[in-house]
Amino acid sequence: METPRFAFLLLKEHPYGREMLKQVMSEGFVPSIIITEDSDIGDEEREKFLKRVEGNPIAPTVEEQISGLDIPHVEVPIHNSEIVMPHIEGMGLDLIVFGGTRIIRGDLLEAAKDGVINSHPGLLPECRGSASPAWSVFHDIPIGSSTHFCNNGIDTGELLLRREIAVKRGMTYEDLCYETLVLAGVLMKEALMAYVAGEWDEMRRPQGNSEHPTFRNAPEDVLQVVHQKLSEQTYAHYVD
Repeated sequence: METPRFAFLLLKEHPYGREMLKQVMSEGFVPSIIITEDSDIGDEEREKFLKRVEGNPIAPTVEEQISGLDIPHVEVPIHNSEIVMPHIEGMGLDLIVFGGTRIIRGDLLEAAKDGVINSHPGLLPECRGSASPAWSVFHDIPIGSSTHFCNNGIDTGELLLRREIAVKRGMTYEDLCYETLVLAGVLMKEALMAYVAGEWDEMRRPQGNSEHPTFRNAPEDVLQVVHQKLSEQTYAHYVD
């Protein structure tokens, strides 16, 4: 197949989306349009994530990455179908790529010929929802990232790729958050490469069920346990 025409959606200057954009563009996957959500909630999510990956390098800003390229970049107050659809109607998109967004439902999920895909910083189906590295350590779930199709559920669409990271003794919570962030971008890049190679039909598969609920943001008492387990090296899935 040819390189897909795709829209790239992210929260304004979120490190997750910036890393993913860097990864996909490194293989020549240039968005047909970038749609940024500029909102108070987006600002809160960005600051929260920056704290999670503190001490690790952040990819260049979106504007720095697309400088000199003729890529429309629009800002919206929220990524919902009613507001986003007018920006993409008539573009003939093959795909929509979520580069770190809030939960999105509705017509937008049907707006691209070959679907909407997302990379999640946790292994699916075991660790759906928010703060996946924290909940993975708390519940002794292996840590990794997954790329999947989006539906009206939360991280429940068919899988394309999933991969564990090698958790070594001495790694901090911030390290784990950063490693899953980078891996999520790498998996999205690999998913787009597989799309061009015509491999999606053989790759896509149902997730199956999880014994865990869909996680919310980890409260302070959970984070205390996470930091303690990593400090004492009692997490169950070290590779060394």
